[in-house]
This record gives sequence, C-alpha cells and structure tokens, in this order.
Amino acid sequence: MNEESIEIIISGETAGERIDAAIAVSLEEVSRSYVQKLIETGKVELSGVLCSSKSRKVAEGDVIRLTLPPPEEIDVTPEDIPLDVVFEDDELLVINKSKGMVVHPAPGNESGTLVNAVLYRCLGNLSSINGKLRPGIVHRIDKDTSGLIMVAKTDSAHRSLAAQLSEHSVIRVYNAVVYNNITADEGIVDAPIGRDPKNRLRQAVDGAGKRRAVTHYKVLERFGTFTHIEARLETGRTHQIRVHMAYIKHPVVGDMLYGPRKTVFGEETQALHAGLIGFVHPKTGKYMEFSCGLPEEFTDLIRKIKIKK
Repeated sequence: MNEESIEIIISGETAGERIDAAIAVSLEEVSRSYVQKLIETGKVELSGVLCSSKSRKVAEGDVIRLTLPPPEEIDVTPEDIPLDVVFEDDELLVINKSKGMVVHPAPGNESGTLVNAVLYRCLGNLSSINGKLRPGIVHRIDKDTSGLIMVAKTDSAHRSLAAQLSEHSVIRVYNAVVYNNITADEGIVDAPIGRDPKNRLRQAVDGAGKRRAVTHYKVLERFGTFTHIEARLETGRTHQIRVHMAYIKHPVVGDMLYGPRKTVFGEETQALHAGLIGFVHPKTGKYMEFSCGLPEEFTDLIRKIKIKK
C-alpha cells in the first residue's frame, strides 16, 4: 500500500495552536504522540516548508500537508478492560462506552479500544464482517462521545443490525449541551453532509460526496447562553449532530473541531452522550430499547452552567 497525502487548511478555530495539537484535533482518531512522530520523521510540511518543530504555532490559512506512511499491520489483541455492558446474549451486546475510549484500533491507538475489550470478553467470538480491525463493530460513536453502541457477535446479527441502520429504523437519541439559546422548543435540521472541501478530515453541510442527513432536536432546558437538548438521528452520517448543530449556530460545548477553540468550564471534550438506542432483535424479532443516564462529567458541566447563570 502506498503512502497517503493529506492536506489540512487551518481555520480560525485552530489558529494559534501548536501544529501537533492542530493536526491531532483534525485527525481525531490518531494520538498526539503519533502526530509528533510524523513531524520528527519529516512527514509534515507547513505551507510548503518541512516542519521539524512540534511546538510551531499555526495561523489561519496555513496549509499543512502530511504524508502518512502505509499502515503497519496491527495485531489486535484481547485486553482485560472493564466494560459497562447494558445487555448481552448469544447474538449481540449493547455497551455504554466511556468518553475517551476509541471504538477500534487505528495508528497511534493500537490498544485500549472497545474492540480490544470485547475480544477479551467474548473470547474472540464476534462478527467477522468488518474484518480483523473491527470485529463486531456495526456502527461507531466518536472517541469523545459517551454512550450506547451495539456490537454483533454473529454475522447474521451484524447483517440484521446493519440493515436496520441503513433503513433508518434504529432509534438513536443523544443528549447535548450547545452554545446559545435555542428559542424554538423543537426543530429539524435537514441538510446534506459530506467531506469538508477545505479539510478532508472534517465533515460539512453540502460537502463533497454529500448525502442526506436529518437530525431532530428538542429543548430540554435553557440556561441563557447555553441549551441542553435531546437530538434524535434519522440518518447516521459521520459527526452528524456536531455538524448540524454548528451549522445552525449552536455548536456542541467542548467540540474543538466544529465549535469555538476554547473551554468555558474547563471541559476537555464535547458534551455529547448517546443515551438511548432501540432496535429489533436479529433473532427474536422483538423490539428492544435501552437507555443509560448522563455521565458524571456531563452532569457536572450542567451544574457549573447553572452556578454561572
């Protein structure tokens, strides 16, 4: 496999950051240490000039070009990592993923992922449809999003759940805290999402290869300059809620990729939690629905907002 060239154009959100931090924010699934290794090995150019300093600050409009080496063969090994399992039978699991856990291995994140953990728990008995790196993974949620995710143990369960996702019949409801006051009690964002033409590592409304994307939202509580909402996915595009809320000028608090590059209450990641999932069981044909409460960091953020208010 050949090397891959990636271009990142620095926007106002990442201007002023160290180059290693700016790249890590854009790449999301790779670690900052992996980015630093790319810089050290001469794989990063800043506006046409080889960059050798990981602490170099970037400015708006700067163009970063990375040359990614061919991916090394990753040996995905089972790891005894605690999991919050909400449901499990012979066909599938529903897991409440913690914030900060990567779903599947990637360069710089070869271990400590959800895949490593479920391989250990299930003794390797997972769906093989998505290959060695993503066994059992039917869908994913972002590293810094917490909440419910389905994992298939059998190929037949995988095909059934994937078909339900494709038909938009899986119920997925998220909680989010967003910037600014949403005046309407509820609303729908129906705006196609594709690859951001200025940064192929981001998504954007009307981006390249756009596909229909629909998000339904409902206000749960207003805090003046912030709003706690519930968002239901009708479709499931990459970063859909984050892109749609930023598009209507209500970016998710703590989302450094699509929102302000600052923290309000010291939050380290976006306030987004997959709190409910519902689907038809692949074998029994019965509808099943699972929910989980808000994580401590989410409720702590709301508490801080109320105090400031």
